[in-house]
Amino acid sequence: MDSISFIPNLLGVAENPKLGMYLLYFVILILCVAVYLLGFAKKLPLLKNVVIYALLAAFCTVLTFFGAFLPVAEGLIVILLILAVYKIRMKFEYKKQDGEVQS
Repeated sequence: MDSISFIPNLLGVAENPKLGMYLLYFVILILCVAVYLLGFAKKLPLLKNVVIYALLAAFCTVLTFFGAFLPVAEGLIVILLILAVYKIRMKFEYKKQDGEVQS
C-alpha cells in the first residue's frame, strides 16, 4: 500500500495487519507517554496518575487507527525531540542562573 506512512510500513501493517497494528499501538503509546512526561506531567497522587495513564492508553487506540495512514507516530517523534531540546535548554538556563545568583 502506498498510502501507509513510514513507521506503520516499517512495522509491517500492510503485510500482517493484526500484529502490525498492535506494534503500532505500543509505539504510539510509548511516544505519547514520553511526550506527556516531558511536557505536561506534574507530581500527582497515585490514583490520578492511574486515571491519566488509563485515559492516555484509551485515546492511543484512536491515534493508532489514524496512525496507519497519517504520520501520527512521526509527529510524536518530532514533538518528543522538540520537548527534549526545550528541557535540555531550560536545564542549562537554570544552571546558568543558579551560578549567577551564588557568585
